[in-house]
Amino acid sequence: MNTPIRRLAIFSMLLFAALMLQTTWLQGFHAEAIKDDPLNGRQYTERLTEPRGPIEIAGEAVAYSEDISEDDEQPRYQRVYEGGGLYTPIVGSFRSYGASGIESTENSLLDGSDDQLAVRNFRDVLTGREPEGANVQLTIDPAVQEAGYNGFIDQGKNGAAVAIDPGSGAILGAVSYPSYDANDVSSVTDQEESNDNWVELEQDENKPLLNRAFQERYPPGSTFKVVTAAAAIEHLGATQDSTMDAPDVLELGKPLPNATPGGTCNDGDPDTLAHSIQISCNTSLANWAIEVGGDKLHEQAVGFGFQPEAEAESQDLEVPLSVVPSLAPNEGEDRNILGRAGIGQSNVESSPLQMAMVSAGIANSGEVMHPYLVDSVRDSDMSVVTQASPEPYSQATSASTAQTLTEMMTLVTQEGGSGTNAAIPGMEVAGKTGTAETGGDQGTHNWFIGFAPADDPQIAVAVVIEHGGGSGNENAAPIARQMMEAVVL
Repeated sequence: MNTPIRRLAIFSMLLFAALMLQTTWLQGFHAEAIKDDPLNGRQYTERLTEPRGPIEIAGEAVAYSEDISEDDEQPRYQRVYEGGGLYTPIVGSFRSYGASGIESTENSLLDGSDDQLAVRNFRDVLTGREPEGANVQLTIDPAVQEAGYNGFIDQGKNGAAVAIDPGSGAILGAVSYPSYDANDVSSVTDQEESNDNWVELEQDENKPLLNRAFQERYPPGSTFKVVTAAAAIEHLGATQDSTMDAPDVLELGKPLPNATPGGTCNDGDPDTLAHSIQISCNTSLANWAIEVGGDKLHEQAVGFGFQPEAEAESQDLEVPLSVVPSLAPNEGEDRNILGRAGIGQSNVESSPLQMAMVSAGIANSGEVMHPYLVDSVRDSDMSVVTQASPEPYSQATSASTAQTLTEMMTLVTQEGGSGTNAAIPGMEVAGKTGTAETGGDQGTHNWFIGFAPADDPQIAVAVVIEHGGGSGNENAAPIARQMMEAVVL
């Protein structure tokens, strides 16, 4: 009899020990992770009774908390958003069942629970002052953002645009279209309607919840030719006057034609690198890619920020919104694949942010700066909690190579170039158009990247129009020009 009792007692003790270990593990080591888990709705519902700090752009609050309680009620705060869909892909929304955008990434600062605010919180406890979240100030330039957003509205086409200050990496604009009004999904008084609106957005085939600027990849088309040209200059010693065979059609498994007027680049004769960039010659740039070789083309793309496909999931680029990895060409020495990769097709894929980084890197003497959206975080008394400090991301090319690329890119926006719709009167603008095949019956993606002024860059841009079916000059360049003009004029 004693033996079974002893066994039962030991078994019970082991169960209690396991329970205590599990409780200790969860509360002692995993409490913070569980609290911040996106599936934990309590972190949002409990915050409805507390004021969140504002999110500001150019000194104006574009997201703030408003007390909607009656005089005799416990305070209840409604998050209010300005600008309709203009800023939503960046700012995001704060809902009773979740958060997105800056509302999510900076949540602990906005709700005041971050350790960086511990001294302030302790002071508030002592003084009896109502606690408040921090003020998050973004780098976005309203004029740049509005110019890009309105450009998409005017065209009525889906896509994205990103603008960067080349010297610092500050993101001046990040447009994703279509968008949505965060007020429609954030109601405290009618959460059922907010939930229904969110579900409707999730099911919308145009994907308004998708931040195309950071979270979508596209074949970059001919905008990638500047990366191929950079590789030719860096690794082969090419100059603007170096020539390459430019037949009207290049056989790469299947024929690769030119999209230039008349289907020719230089009447079929070898063409200079500068002229090939100016008119966006397919066959000569494909031949340059083959001449450079797969390893060097891959290396050059990685220098600008593209990721090897095998390492793509380990991409750590955050702005602080997460950014989908852009895929560098990775085809070894297969001539057919390599030639098409050199003109931004094949297995090359890029986010709009990445192509803006390419443009900004060239504008900044070959140095790519780490892009960022949060300029500063300030306490409720406006004292600085954190202040952004520009940081280099990579050295993509030498300064001399960047200067050569700039000179060639300015030809693109001049008479005879492929991107004249991006020209700004009285100013040199560097640019590159792109038209990317997408397969199937859908139209091509249309791109433009560039920066201005070419001799003193203040803004670098990348614009992509989804399935625009036209050219980069026709569809993307006008939006890019408007965004650049918002800064330089």
